[in-house]
Order: sequence, then structure tokens, then C-alpha cells
Amino acid sequence: MTGKSLIKCVFGVVFSFWLFASGVFGQSNCARNATEVKPTLSAETRVKYRVNLVDAVRELVEAEQNEPGKKAAADARIWSGRRLAYYGEYKGAIRVFTEGIAKFSSDARFYRHRGHRYITLRCFDDAVKDFETAAKLIKGKPDEVEPDGLPNARNIPRSTLQSNIWYHLGLAYYLKGDFKNALRAYEECLKVSKNPDMLVATTNWLYATLRRLGKNEEAKKSIESIKDDLDIIENDGYYKLIKVYQGKITAKNLLKEIGKDGDTLSDASIGYGLGNWYLMNGEKEKAARIFKEITAG
Repeated sequence: MTGKSLIKCVFGVVFSFWLFASGVFGQSNCARNATEVKPTLSAETRVKYRVNLVDAVRELVEAEQNEPGKKAAADARIWSGRRLAYYGEYKGAIRVFTEGIAKFSSDARFYRHRGHRYITLRCFDDAVKDFETAAKLIKGKPDEVEPDGLPNARNIPRSTLQSNIWYHLGLAYYLKGDFKNALRAYEECLKVSKNPDMLVATTNWLYATLRRLGKNEEAKKSIESIKDDLDIIENDGYYKLIKVYQGKITAKNLLKEIGKDGDTLSDASIGYGLGNWYLMNGEKEKAARIFKEITAG
């Protein structure tokens, strides 16, 4: 084993012990009892994520030794939690963010990222609380680009701190079935969706929320401004769904496009959008069939 590999191994052991020692620190009852569904990762990706995680922990240890309580330490803790989550350690990530909140209580990023992982664990009430807190913390402040942990094809981050807070707050409310509050969040998100990718993602959920509320005319107006020449980098699925809503392509053809291996939908986001489209238009059997394919995939 090389010296570099040994260091990474040691840091991995130290970090595992740190998480174990943290126990259930700061976990809600929902998170404590939730089942973690690990992502399916290739061997190569798993190694890459592991190396990134170890590097993030090393930077966190160094930052907390050299600059405790300062931005560098907060940044390092954010990345440690994010890297843990990419690796599938969602409860560990929540503990890291919770400890960050104890140290940096006015930093909205910790609530934003912890809320995201509460959604992953289906703890929607906890997610709503975190995102509402984050929304209060960012009020009146300038927005900031949020760096990508998993960069897109052009390595150009498309979301911001504020757009992510409002977007995921809307999603948490939507998944609770609280469409009135989801609408409020997506309307706020639209104000800070400054590029085509965020615009189509937010508009997709705004449209779905309005349809769920029976506001069909408002839903129709919400997609009128989405043109055919947008430069989309990473949210092409949402762009295609909006074109279905606009009547420019058919749900049937889009369903064929994303179908893979006969029975399984290859894109869960588009699959949900299409199932939801059929559901909103009264075709419950088609919707149920698509939802079953998504959950089997």
C-alpha cells in the first residue's frame, strides 16, 4: 500500500469512528427510523466517491484545527456532508449537517442540505422545517451560485443557494400533498431561476402544482413563456415534459423515447412527469402502470 493510500485508509477509519461516535446526534425520529436505500454505483464510481469523501474529511479536519468557527470550516463541513450523501450515507450526512447547524446557526446552507437529505429519507415534515428556516435566513441577501458536487457535461453550475432552497421546499410540500404551500415555494423559486435549466425545472413543478390545485388556466399560462430554442445543459427531461404540456410532443412518443429494456423506465423524473400527466388528465390506469414501472426500475 502506498503512503497516499495508507493516509486515505486511515482517514476513512477515523471518519467511520467519528460517525459512530456521533451516534444519533441531532437525528429526528423519522430519520432515525428511516430505511436508507443506497444508490447503485459501479465499482469505479464507488472508488471515486470514496476518494472524494476521504479528501473532504481530511479538509474538514484541517479546517477545524486551523480555522475553527470560520467560513473555511463551514465550507469543509458542507462538502463532507455532501460527499457522504453521494456515497449513500444519508443519515451520516444529516449528522454532519446537524453538527454544522450547532456551530454555524445562521448559515442557511446547512439547513438547505440537511433538508435535502430529509427528503431522501422521506422525512418531509423535517425537510419543510429546515427549508423554511433556510428561507428566513436568506431573506434580503444576495443569491450565490452553488457549486456542483456532480458536475454536468459543461461543468457549469446551474443552481443557486436560493433556488435550491425554494425548489426543494416546494418539492417537500408537494410530496406531502400540501399543494398550496408548494405553489408559494415554486413561485418564489421562479424569481431566482435565472438560467434555462432552472427555469424549466421550476416551471415543470409549478405547472404540476397548479394542475393539482385545479388551476388549469393558470397552469397553461405558466408554460407559455418556455420557448423551443432554450440552451439546456442538464434538465432536458423537464424541458421535454413541458413540451408535452404545451402539446408540441405527445406523451406516448416521449414514453417510447425513455423506455429501456422493454419494461423499465430509464428516467424516473420523466417517468413520474408522464405518469402525473396521465393522472391529471383522468387516465388513471396508464398513470398507475407508469408509476409501477418507475418503482420497479
